[in-house]
Amino acid sequence: MKFNGFIAALLFAILLAWFLPNGPELFPLKTITDIGIGLIFFFYGLKLSPAEFKLGIYNYKAHILIQLSTFVLFPLLVLACLPLFEGGSGSDLWIALFFLGALPSTVSSSVVMVSLAKGNIPTAIFNASLSGLVGIVVTPLWMSIFLKASDDFQLGNVVQKLVVQVFLPLIIGLFLQKFFGELARKNKSKISFFDKTVIVLIVYSSFCGAFTAQLFSTVSLQDLVKLALIVITLFFIVYFGIGKISQLLGFSTEDEITAKFAGTKKSLVHGSVMVKIIFGNSATNAIFLLPIMLYHILQLLVIAVFAEKYSKRQKVVEERA
Repeated sequence: MKFNGFIAALLFAILLAWFLPNGPELFPLKTITDIGIGLIFFFYGLKLSPAEFKLGIYNYKAHILIQLSTFVLFPLLVLACLPLFEGGSGSDLWIALFFLGALPSTVSSSVVMVSLAKGNIPTAIFNASLSGLVGIVVTPLWMSIFLKASDDFQLGNVVQKLVVQVFLPLIIGLFLQKFFGELARKNKSKISFFDKTVIVLIVYSSFCGAFTAQLFSTVSLQDLVKLALIVITLFFIVYFGIGKISQLLGFSTEDEITAKFAGTKKSLVHGSVMVKIIFGNSATNAIFLLPIMLYHILQLLVIAVFAEKYSKRQKVVEERA
């Protein structure tokens, strides 16, 4: 496996927060991350290619399966895990897990992995883009079901933050896309680096608050192991479940690859952003980020292995032909 600098940066941010938990006091980290969130969605709108989006629009069976897997199947599976947590829906660990289940798919890594595995790239681009847009609305709505009675969640405040930090930058980016979209797509690697930098800062800030409040002293090793095992189990249930449904629906190999890869992915970008929008600067933010960080590492490693296997199989088929 190739070295992943982003994962290393996330782990370093957590380590740095452990040694320097008062770091955010040295500079306006909250302001920086708030502005960064707005720019993430501005660039998201700016680099969204209408031509690529339209190419995959007619593959409706794959779209329905992927979106239902992302926003319905995954949350329902997490709901089934409720009896495993003491305190039920009042457990922060279960809320963190449900937050993972309610998140949209990734964009860049989904498309890259589908491309490596010789899947249906236009369908991957369409669904990754659509999932990101749908998730802006659906994720807070899912969370509102279980957090409506909590002081940490005020739907009016969340909507206001969504409008200011997500919708307005996204709309401005989409509006300016015809003027600067090509430039943004040419510099997508630099934009991706900026996105990841903002995420690392959010993770650092969140864990600083958690370590300062000694939050992890209330979480046992047993609970963390249980959380990790559930995250791994959820991934494989969704992955192989989508594969089975794809076969029943008569999908081609390319569409099955795309459905399995796009339908199992969860976006750390949206997760990091939504944590701040939904929960503000709460010390518990680090807990809510734990499942998505574990899942992010897992999906990159496992999907990379599966993508490589599909790629090799495709080469064998081409050689025989």
